[in-house]
Amino acid sequence: MAKRFELIVFDWDGTLMDSAAAIVRAMQAASVDLGLAPPSDARARHVIGLGLSDALHHAVPDLPAEAYPRMVERYRHHYLSSDHELTLFDGTVELIADLHDRGHLLAVATGKSRKGLDRALGFSGLGRYFHATRCADECFSKPHPAMLHELMDELGVMADTCLMIGDTTHDLLMAKNAGVAGLAVSFGAHPVEQLEAEAPLACIHTPAELRAWLEANG
Repeated sequence: MAKRFELIVFDWDGTLMDSAAAIVRAMQAASVDLGLAPPSDARARHVIGLGLSDALHHAVPDLPAEAYPRMVERYRHHYLSSDHELTLFDGTVELIADLHDRGHLLAVATGKSRKGLDRALGFSGLGRYFHATRCADECFSKPHPAMLHELMDELGVMADTCLMIGDTTHDLLMAKNAGVAGLAVSFGAHPVEQLEAEAPLACIHTPAELRAWLEANG
């Protein structure tokens, strides 16, 4: 069967790696370090996927501008102290390897920093499978379409053969803004009803279901 999508772009946190809870904890701990009321779980989860500065702006709106560098430093301290213990969702290695072997171009578009993504690609062992990546500290943050536009330009792919897969409305809105198809996964940061409101091709509820969907529709 001919490939429907030449390029498949994955978000990272909450889509490939089970890291949403760790991000929430790091954001809350950093807030406490600065003497601020920590954001609720729901508020912190909502900003996952954005670039770190944008995420902190929305999650901790009382944070004064001059405190941003300290907040970023404390967030990274808490997150990086345990990020090596985070795990990929079950079946992720097999899924990515299979898509690679089937001839799909694979990419990552993430709110992580370049340093953070390179670290994650290294300790997860997935780095060798991806043909290109974009991070929030080298591009406009989601939901701006720049990450997808740059990936498609780099890999020579048209929008109608590109698929964006993510666990947040930020991913789905980026896909819409770039004119590409969006596929939602509900096992990450954002709740099902928010994801379905953005009318993705489908809303997938388990990693096994994601693999089955891609085998049938990718």
